[in-house]
Amino acid sequence: MKHILTIVLPFLLAAPLMADNWPTWRGPRHDGTATATGVPTEWKEGHNIAWRTPLPGKAGATPCVWEERIFLTSNDGDDLVVMALSTQDGAVLWKRTVGSGNQDARAGEGNSASPSPSTDGVHVWTFFGTGILACHTVDGDEVWKCDVGERFGRIDIQFGMTSTPVLDGDALYLQLIHGPMKLDDQTRTGKVVKLDKTTGKTIWEVERTTDAQFECKHSYASPGIYRDGDREFLVVHGADCTTGHALGDGRELWRFGHLNGPTGTNPKPHDPTFRFVASPGIVPGLIVVPTAKGGPTVALHVSDSLAGDCSEKQEVIGWVQPRTPDVSTPLINDGLVWLLHNDGKLQCLDAATGEELWFERTHTGQHRTSPLLVDGRLYFASNDGWVSVVNAGRTFDLVGSFEVGEAITASLIVADGVLYVRSSDALYAVRSGL
Repeated sequence: MKHILTIVLPFLLAAPLMADNWPTWRGPRHDGTATATGVPTEWKEGHNIAWRTPLPGKAGATPCVWEERIFLTSNDGDDLVVMALSTQDGAVLWKRTVGSGNQDARAGEGNSASPSPSTDGVHVWTFFGTGILACHTVDGDEVWKCDVGERFGRIDIQFGMTSTPVLDGDALYLQLIHGPMKLDDQTRTGKVVKLDKTTGKTIWEVERTTDAQFECKHSYASPGIYRDGDREFLVVHGADCTTGHALGDGRELWRFGHLNGPTGTNPKPHDPTFRFVASPGIVPGLIVVPTAKGGPTVALHVSDSLAGDCSEKQEVIGWVQPRTPDVSTPLINDGLVWLLHNDGKLQCLDAATGEELWFERTHTGQHRTSPLLVDGRLYFASNDGWVSVVNAGRTFDLVGSFEVGEAITASLIVADGVLYVRSSDALYAVRSGL
């Protein structure tokens, strides 16, 4: 599809990052980037592995890190647990059972411990596919716990509520987009919620209306925060549309729909199984919206025009790319957008125009991780246990792909110069010179 609008993005210059901690799923700036240098481009037993700690379950939740502690969630049999490990040697500092009733999805597609934890260095927040949301101190003491299904309506979603809450300031934001997967059932159950992070009390909850049908009612994507100095809002993604909500009261500020065809942005026939898994990539001035399966990727230009129903506003649509990552979140940096597709093909686009610069295969295999950008390179992994490293440039340069030997569905992260890799079996700490 031809570019619809050419836009200039001076705002994509990198800003200073928190170098030491990785407090949330997509890192200190919520964009999958880190500032460390000297990160290894390969590792194996006896080479660049500081420690390896076996884990009780095969969950795909990405860990978070604050100073000397790394936090992660997992299943332990039927139990759903949160754990704290030492960043120094991988020792388990504590483990707490938060709930039970773990459910495995299809092979290689996660379980009830798929949402990722967040921390502010004082508390750690965890969410599970069963709807249990909890807050602990970093020492493992429970502060509060609630069942969002009991509070906001029974969760009705095929593979569990895997959306990761957003920790921002004194609040947690959740998107709960789900509903009966029946062709003749028009019930709508979507909500957007803001909680006080310290007490768990509801600050606001708003209905999130949609015309989505069947499985399209279900969203496994996660919300995000947009800020550019002039405006801020919550980005919510699911049920055939993307919406922006005021942080203060949750009211809908804008909506971009028509993502499920046939429409101007997606000419393909309407798909009743068009459920969103990949979350939008967000940087100042630009929101890169993935869809699902054979749908498009749409770049939204953030300006005063992004208001109300924007589905037909050409001034809002930066560009449309006919391919989309079905699971991985787009990564945007230094004027480039990278889209990691399920089959291991990596696509690089010009962020201002959407021009495809390259589209190349890395490792052949299913990929469900979102890329990490550190030290000028992209790191991502596959379901069958391969890690690929690609130089982050306007030409394709595969540094290498190598086999870890354990399935990986959690995204790789970096904290204090250490690369952490969560496999189906263990958590690895990786650094150079070992």
